[in-house]
Amino acid sequence: MAKIRIGIYGYGNIGKGVELAVVNSSDMELVGIFSRRENISTLTKKTISSTKIKEYKDKIDVLILCGGSATDLPLQGPELLKDFNTLDSFDTHAKIPEYFSQMDKIGKTSNTLGLISVGWDPGILSIARVLFQSILPNGKDYTFWGKGVSQGHSDAIRRIKGVVDARQYTVPLDDALNSVRKGETKDFSAREKHLRECFVVLEKDTEAERKRVDKEIRTMPNYFSDYDVIIHFISLEELKEKHNTLPHAGFVIRSGNTYSKNSHVLELNVKLDSNPEFTSSIMVAYARALYRMHQEGVTGALSVLDIPLSKLSSFSSEELRSKML
Repeated sequence: MAKIRIGIYGYGNIGKGVELAVVNSSDMELVGIFSRRENISTLTKKTISSTKIKEYKDKIDVLILCGGSATDLPLQGPELLKDFNTLDSFDTHAKIPEYFSQMDKIGKTSNTLGLISVGWDPGILSIARVLFQSILPNGKDYTFWGKGVSQGHSDAIRRIKGVVDARQYTVPLDDALNSVRKGETKDFSAREKHLRECFVVLEKDTEAERKRVDKEIRTMPNYFSDYDVIIHFISLEELKEKHNTLPHAGFVIRSGNTYSKNSHVLELNVKLDSNPEFTSSIMVAYARALYRMHQEGVTGALSVLDIPLSKLSSFSSEELRSKML
């Protein structure tokens, strides 16, 4: 059986994780890694200039986009979907409907398929929210993230002029988390559920630069403006020494009642040593599903909520029924 031909577009933390996951998948082969930085040695190859991507139009079954949601994917996704089946981890929740609509139109016009917002949230936590709500329609669900490094929020800070590097930790607040786990169904604002703590390295660490960057972070819509934010300005040496790993965690919890008023609490809990490696593993599993669905004639755009679980697995349907059901 022919292997699924994978391309990687972007070679940051996610791109490196995708490379590892593809190499670990016996039904896939890595065609190329496309980056702004050409001829960089990777685990298995040298990077190819991203300007050459269209030369590979008929050589790649699924192009996995590994850029950030703040500025990369809104431009790259629609453009690359014109020539490739694409998969991305677009995670700006408020803009997902708009992004999906744009990708769906392009995919249907180009006879390609784009799978958007693939990861653990949005992604497998989204699936848990739908599953839990379907089982307990009379209830309320809550999502908590952390404590851990948010790649999207860290990337958004790094895009600010004058920032050399940054890490942003999302921290769930205990009062809200404990209340939900008790089965209470209170309403919480974003600010009541999470704190955002930032560690930022500046190109020029002056008082004026600190004030400017501090203001840009705190007022950034969709990322920081709705939260309490703690900002630390530190040296690059301290960042590398104390913030050189990318752990994360997340919880989806739903409290609800069945018809006899009995109370139930459902929870999915993920704890990750490496956010990018785990996200990349999810993306590669969904690349398999994307390939299969495009082979069946599906075009346009899909989210993880549109993919049958059996499409993700390297096992056959018969094996899944025997081993997993």
